[in-house]
Amino acid sequence: MIQPSLIFKIIIGGDGGVGKTTMLHRYVNGTFLFDSKMTIGADIFHKVITLKEGAVCSLQLWDFGGQDRFRFILDSFVKGAAGAFLMFDLTNYMSFHNLPNWIKIVRKDDPTLPILLLGSKYDLVDSITVDDEYVREFIEDNNISGYCKVSSKTGYNINVVFESLISKIINYRDLTIVDQSMEV
Repeated sequence: MIQPSLIFKIIIGGDGGVGKTTMLHRYVNGTFLFDSKMTIGADIFHKVITLKEGAVCSLQLWDFGGQDRFRFILDSFVKGAAGAFLMFDLTNYMSFHNLPNWIKIVRKDDPTLPILLLGSKYDLVDSITVDDEYVREFIEDNNISGYCKVSSKTGYNINVVFESLISKIINYRDLTIVDQSMEV
């Protein structure tokens, strides 16, 4: 087995109940988690992937607990992050409104850290309360790398957002990716 040539620590932040844990479970295990429990502090998921260039990449996915009472410990978990997802619930405007607090947390050590904004629960399209125009303004005002709507329940855009963030991290770090399948 080829050892990973890249290791990326990726933070997933957002209010409690927006779907961070279910998104990670969908990405890592390929299934929807119907009965997730509240994340206390932070939980870590791990996935090894092969990039299209052939390089093997190890992802450390840090699932930050969303409740206010856990935020005081999150500052210490940010160090070494290569990128972040900030997630809000498309059906809950307050989870969008609280995103500036999450930006302060994830960009504590790196004010230009690549962040992708994720609007979750896209499968509940009839209940969406967050207007796309608000999201566009937020992205521009906060130097966010991109935005995507996702559904952990259906799997909609889950793999796409991870590929996109990894690509942004590689470009941000100005990394040259070598095809490892040609090693002798």
